[in-house]
Amino acid sequence: MKGDYELDYRKYVIGGVAVLIIVVYLIRLFTLQILSDDYKKNADSNAFSKKIEYPARGVITDRTGKLLVYNQHAYDIMVIMNEESGRLDTMEFCNTLGITKEEFISRMNDIKDRNKNPGYSRYTQQLFMSQVSENDFRVFQEKMFRFPGFYVQRRSLRQYVYPNAAHVLGDVAEVSKGDIENDDYYQPGDYIGKQGIERSYEKELRGEKGVQIMLRDARGRIKGRYHDGAFDTKPKAGKDLKLSIDIKLQALGERLMQGKIGSIVAIEPSTGEVLCMVSSPTYDPRVMIGRNRGKMHRELQRDVWKPLLNRSIMGQYPPGSTFKTSQGLTFMSEGIISPTGTAYPCHRGFYHRGLHVGCHGHASPLSLVPAISTSCNGYFCWGLYNMMSNRKKYKNVQAAMNTWRDYMVSMGFGYKLGIDLPGEKRGLIPNAQFYDNAYHGSWNGLTIISISIGQGEVNLTPLQIANLGATIANRGYYITPHVVKEVKGEPLKKEYTERHYTKAEKWAYEYIVKGMRASVLGGTCKHANSPYYEVCGKTGTAQNRGQDHSVFMGFAPMNDPKIAIAVYVENGGFGADFGVPIGAIMMEQYIRGELSPYYEGLATKFQNRRIAYGKANR
Repeated sequence: MKGDYELDYRKYVIGGVAVLIIVVYLIRLFTLQILSDDYKKNADSNAFSKKIEYPARGVITDRTGKLLVYNQHAYDIMVIMNEESGRLDTMEFCNTLGITKEEFISRMNDIKDRNKNPGYSRYTQQLFMSQVSENDFRVFQEKMFRFPGFYVQRRSLRQYVYPNAAHVLGDVAEVSKGDIENDDYYQPGDYIGKQGIERSYEKELRGEKGVQIMLRDARGRIKGRYHDGAFDTKPKAGKDLKLSIDIKLQALGERLMQGKIGSIVAIEPSTGEVLCMVSSPTYDPRVMIGRNRGKMHRELQRDVWKPLLNRSIMGQYPPGSTFKTSQGLTFMSEGIISPTGTAYPCHRGFYHRGLHVGCHGHASPLSLVPAISTSCNGYFCWGLYNMMSNRKKYKNVQAAMNTWRDYMVSMGFGYKLGIDLPGEKRGLIPNAQFYDNAYHGSWNGLTIISISIGQGEVNLTPLQIANLGATIANRGYYITPHVVKEVKGEPLKKEYTERHYTKAEKWAYEYIVKGMRASVLGGTCKHANSPYYEVCGKTGTAQNRGQDHSVFMGFAPMNDPKIAIAVYVENGGFGADFGVPIGAIMMEQYIRGELSPYYEGLATKFQNRRIAYGKANR
């Protein structure tokens, strides 16, 4: 009986194991055939060849309709490994394309390397060589029948009409592995905007790919379109962009900044549209196209003067005395000063409790408007000190400091403004915690007095300084600066149409405008005066370890502002030395449409003025 029981037990165990194995196989078959499309993809790869048709990338024009960026035909050499399969006359192929056998082997190995080419398949087209010129394409096309597995993919190559606005326009290059992982639209060999507008408006500019589905026979040869193209899709061209940039103004700005390090930013106050954005040194965008793009990019990266750096939005500088306008607005709005009733002494500077902040000679005491006109350091030092010391209004210095910080933030400082370009920096506006950490909680208005005149810990970008000018021109609000005026067929994004009002009182702006106008009529900005329109301006001389930086911020006309501008020249000396005349030339060009003989002569003079820079400036 025991033997029979053991036989019956084994029978059930073996049967159970067999059933389990069958169930596992059934589940696996169900997963592979129903839930997974891996085999379907492999079958499709054998039966079909999908030929991508690339759309034309959107063209770019300036605000007046002048063409800036367009497309020119180029060609990529593609290969299907399963069709090539060792039947190629390698030497004839290499001689036709002007490459060595070693280069051929290296490129073929890179295609097969799944780390470098994660989308590799033997049955689909893979990029062998990109951006072949029209002449090389014609030679290759004549012999293409001798090169089994190789095909030509028609593409477009970006062309730049002007040698200007490289930092705004950006460039296009082949996608990286990260680009492919971040967006499944791309596959190896595709192109993508890498910098500037080409990057930030990539999805609008790129369009939509089309696909031709080709049928293969059992040997992998193309036999024609699947269902006569019933399932093909046509490419959709990218959307055209109209920029707010005036290319004539941009070219003039780059001309004036030759041999100098710095930036010019001009904004239309009523719209927030950026009229020009000059970063110096710069480069010609036309060198960043075609197969030499990678080589040129590496050379520019190694350049000690950093021409790839867009100083207009990435440079973080002390604003110097241009910042005094924001201080006057804050002190008036908080009741620290009366614009006409408060006068502070300035005997060649601010003196208090052994602390001295120097200033140049002028009348003393003086009220707000002449303080702006003469760029008095003493007046604004006293204003900040009295604000930080006011215990009737603020319970402690920390509360006063954070109130001050809130005014600055409302004016567009301390955070990114949100311009439609990649890489914008935020600058620095300190708060109470910043100084508590720096001085272990033991500090007062004298400790931080230099921020009142745009020195110390305060840093702004040239874009933020220009935006301050636009805010004053608008008497209390700004629209987020942007360089795209119009995307064809789309409304402008909401964030580029909304007004941002500051914490400062609207009436306070009128006194700042009066001070800036007085500065042009007889103060530090007198060389910006024009007989044709009323200019308002403010100089800045930003202290530096070496020669001071020359800064100018202004707008015109006073009561119908068309342009607000910031000029920043590193190591340019006083604001009146470089900033004021360059700003005046730029405003003349934009408002009148051309330069008078006087300003043309002045432009030539400053074009030829170079500043000697040392290693510290690099």
